[in-house]
Amino acid sequence: MPPAKTTGAAAETAALEFLVGQGMSLRRRNYRCRLGEIDLVLQDGSSIVFVEVRLRTNPSFGGAAESIGPGKRARIIAAARHYLAGRPEMPCRFDVVLLDRLQPPRIEWLRNAFSA
Repeated sequence: MPPAKTTGAAAETAALEFLVGQGMSLRRRNYRCRLGEIDLVLQDGSSIVFVEVRLRTNPSFGGAAESIGPGKRARIIAAARHYLAGRPEMPCRFDVVLLDRLQPPRIEWLRNAFSA
């Protein structure tokens, strides 16, 4: 099995390719601040979309959606607020892209998965 960092990067790349294919454009990848991290920041029309990418290849540990608990959501929201600070106000949403395998990628896209 490849190292987690390589696998995580591959999952993010698969998610990014999928979302760009849906008409979105990349603004930032792996946005980090002291409050948290956002895997992908995209533009969808007039909206900013903050995307969490989850890969779970072993179903015995729960699905990818279950791995985004309240603490993780709070860190993503805090990082999104940090990202938006000082920028013109725009509509935004939080999406989640779930993958249960990489080859070939099997993707589930949850639009508006949670709110701030």
